[in-house]
Amino acid sequence: MDVNNIQFTRIEIRIAKFMFKHFKERYNSRQLANVLDINHAHANKLCNSLNEKGILFREEIGNSVYFSYNYDNAMAVKFANYLFSLEERGFPKWLAVVMHGLEKFKPFIKMGLVFGSSVQHKDFNDIDVLLMYDKSKTHDIERIKNEIRKSHLIEKPIRYLEITEKDIVLNKEDKIFYNILSNNLVFYNSDKYLEVIANCLK
Repeated sequence: MDVNNIQFTRIEIRIAKFMFKHFKERYNSRQLANVLDINHAHANKLCNSLNEKGILFREEIGNSVYFSYNYDNAMAVKFANYLFSLEERGFPKWLAVVMHGLEKFKPFIKMGLVFGSSVQHKDFNDIDVLLMYDKSKTHDIERIKNEIRKSHLIEKPIRYLEITEKDIVLNKEDKIFYNILSNNLVFYNSDKYLEVIANCLK
């Protein structure tokens, strides 16, 4: 598959991102249509199209056809990385001020995600942020958290989930942790996010 010579529709991109992030699950087109609130027939057509392009893996179980992301296809993984790198620059407008504050963490973290209700809609009560960093950076992280709080630019409270890379292996079977990894926006280092998913698939 040469990604440069293949065009993807907006909904295909949405399906591809969803399927990559939900790495423990497989969906038939009807389930996917319900989750993403799209037409069933259209979802079926697009899933088969993504299968033909090498992005999704197609599997027949009984009378049903299920799809999952094709993690074994190197080009499909590169395509996902490209999509998530765009995600870093394409946050919802209502999180623009939040993103400005989170930028300060980038020199000290390995990966950053925003998850929870704030990535779904603009009416949210707080902002959930995952920071992955080495313990040696704890002082810098605390300093930046204090700077963000004292600036009063972000009106809603930020709840931080702070982990090390070793915590990925320890928590990869945890349902709450899986929910965080599968329902988020990547604000820093999509390469590391893909590596984390790969480690969780082992």
